[in-house]
Amino acid sequence: MKKIGIVGGVAWPSTADYYRLICSHANAHFKDLGVEPPYPTPPITIESLVMHETRKLRGKPGDGEEGWVEFDAAFRDAFKRLEQAGCDFGLIASNTPHARLHAIREGLDLPIISILEETARATKDMGVEKAIILGTSVTMRGDGYPKILREHDIEPCPKLPDDLIDEMQRVIDTEFYEGASDAGRGHLLGLCEEHVKDRDSTAVLLACTELPLAFPRNSDNSHFDADGFRFVNTTAAHALAALNMSLGLSDEAVPA
Repeated sequence: MKKIGIVGGVAWPSTADYYRLICSHANAHFKDLGVEPPYPTPPITIESLVMHETRKLRGKPGDGEEGWVEFDAAFRDAFKRLEQAGCDFGLIASNTPHARLHAIREGLDLPIISILEETARATKDMGVEKAIILGTSVTMRGDGYPKILREHDIEPCPKLPDDLIDEMQRVIDTEFYEGASDAGRGHLLGLCEEHVKDRDSTAVLLACTELPLAFPRNSDNSHFDADGFRFVNTTAAHALAALNMSLGLSDEAVPA
């Protein structure tokens, strides 16, 4: 198996879920093949960043590329340490930094799996026509998801108003970065109730890797139906793509 390098800690609950998903699905894979226990799991190195510090490095609206130099460097340096640890490929256990993946990967030889690409594939598999993006303020205001969705023939729903985006960021910070709460789940479903008009043909992208924690019964699934809505679990889609690459079932690692 190829060695997986994970840049985590942004935030820690989803980093733990990545590890659980990769290992539990690896166990199931080898059990199905008739391998005797203890079942194999991929070699993994996790480079855990300090989100309290990386948050301060984010660029501000209107900064341009120069405003993100320190942020990009923090993640690039983490990947260099994973390269030195012998990892064969890497991923970031978070949606938000993927807005900068084009810059983070500059000068790196390590292949990186894009959460945007894997999420778009999972959304396409659902057979939906549209998708609404719920996540951090950087993700919701960015063009990364709209661009990749259109490349997969899925129309992104209009971006939410700035005040709702700011409120979503606040809820993620207070109700999800330490694990999901009932209040966080309620806020998430409230946004769905208000802004998802056609539930059958619209996917809700849980485009912050902590948001799927609000649906523990579906935490292993790349996409699922719950509470009358159709959701895409970006954490599971990304983690399972990493497992497939480690097992040699996929050889595709692409930038955002």
